[in-house]
Amino acid sequence: MVASVLDGKACAAAVEEALKGRIQKCLETGIVPHLAVVIVGDDPASHVYVGAKVRACQRLGIKSTHIELGGSASEDELRNIIAELNNDSSIHGILIQSPLPRHMDEEALTDLINPSKDVDGFHPVNLGRLVQSREDCLIPCTPNGVMRMLDWAGIQTKGKTALVIGRSRNVGMPQAILLASRGADATVTIAHSRTENMEQQCRQADIVVAAVGRPNMVKKSWIKDGAVVVDVGINRVDDINSPRGYILVGDVEKSANEVASWITPVPGGVGPMTIAMLLTNTLKAYLQRIN
Repeated sequence: MVASVLDGKACAAAVEEALKGRIQKCLETGIVPHLAVVIVGDDPASHVYVGAKVRACQRLGIKSTHIELGGSASEDELRNIIAELNNDSSIHGILIQSPLPRHMDEEALTDLINPSKDVDGFHPVNLGRLVQSREDCLIPCTPNGVMRMLDWAGIQTKGKTALVIGRSRNVGMPQAILLASRGADATVTIAHSRTENMEQQCRQADIVVAAVGRPNMVKKSWIKDGAVVVDVGINRVDDINSPRGYILVGDVEKSANEVASWITPVPGGVGPMTIAMLLTNTLKAYLQRIN
């Protein structure tokens, strides 16, 4: 068996195409959806991600404001910028690119963002609304992208056993909530660094979502025949044969595609869907504020 590719690029393109018509109607009102992206420091990967988000906004006609601060910027400077963006009625979405420098309290700064502009979906208000399955929730982009991709591929989750590896508040925990929510109806287990017999847990799962940031942690032998594998991880591994000096790998061994029924590629799987859901959240935040 060779797994079918759960193609995040193709799914993201379909999401963007569906958004275009809705955004065009917004533009006709004269009020343009507007996303502000703030990046602190010179982390190369972060700048690549921000560039991809800005280009995605341009493709769909969403206005984007790109604010850069040096790595030595103070937390108070960022707090002031967040306050200004919160108070700017022309701004509908605010994104603070992670990670922030170590001297900044990322959690406390996230809490300062107006929940109605929190297009990352990380604010405690939005996470609480997610638990309640409220319609006004801005859902974290990566887990929401995974759910949209499963639906796009026609993969059934109802009654299936799902294992989410990783319990971060941004990906693992909301992913588990979404898989278990009404409509998805999976039976979900969360695995983490203290989980015993993780290999056995994997072998029992119909759906495996790996989101731990550890290259090739999940082995081919852990995957049940015919399981669906969603690899959220994207890790740099040194490779002297690569022109860049490194290659990108996921949290799951690539050879798992020999036993899985569906598997996301790395890169090109979950990443494009994260951006597509950011655009979706920006439009949703816009509509909630003008209606």
